Amino acid sequence: MEIPFKKYHGAGNDFILINGFGFKGNLSSDIIHRMCDRHFGIGADGLIIIRPSAAHSFEMKYFNADGNEGSMCGNGGRCAAQFVSDNNLAEKELAFLAYDGVHRAKILADGVLLEMMDINVIHKEDNHYFIDSGSPHYITFVDHLDSYEVNEQGRKIRYGYREDGTNVNFVEEKEDAFHIRTYERGVENETLACGTGVTAAAVAIAERSAKTLNEVHLKARGGDLTVYLEKSEKGYTDIWLKGPAENVFEGVIKF
Repeated sequence: MEIPFKKYHGAGNDFILINGFGFKGNLSSDIIHRMCDRHFGIGADGLIIIRPSAAHSFEMKYFNADGNEGSMCGNGGRCAAQFVSDNNLAEKELAFLAYDGVHRAKILADGVLLEMMDINVIHKEDNHYFIDSGSPHYITFVDHLDSYEVNEQGRKIRYGYREDGTNVNFVEEKEDAFHIRTYERGVENETLACGTGVTAAAVAIAERSAKTLNEVHLKARGGDLTVYLEKSEKGYTDIWLKGPAENVFEGVIKF
């Protein structure tokens, strides 16, 4: 089997994109895992299949690097939107179906703007928050983030906080901006950025702030991301994630 693909990244969070409008084969979890392997495959944090949708521009099926279907991926969603625009499969303003529902996206000259789900449930416990932004996220505020043991501490929290696991985000406020590092479940490692993690962290930052925040800038290890949001009576609405989505290369892999 030959599988054509394109490789994209959003702030260093990288994905294999497959055009399901043309590719009709079935990918097992083992094949997806091997394709995402950085030594024996293409190498990626996840794989995305773009499928036709009767009601929307397309449907995004997202799989983690372990080969299992994942929940919503913010950077993956932005890359998927850029992919369909690059391949003339949709307009520059579009809507697509993902794991957690319908998302709108806008292709801009300086990145992709992706609408995220409203967040109405925020759990605050001691020095951390737990927020579902399309994927579950544990957010904690730390000092000395650059030298923080993200993998060691993230792995402990990932398996220990809830039965079905969680992503874990470590945030530090510095003079220039908020900085974030994320341990992702399904990848089982730190990734250079996480879109749903940045979104959840922005909500946690807004909750901690003494003033109303409508725009939060965060620096991930792979690049800068911005979250726009509105405070509502129930929580946060009109949430948009902005950042880069870039094509790296394309090819064909054989199995």
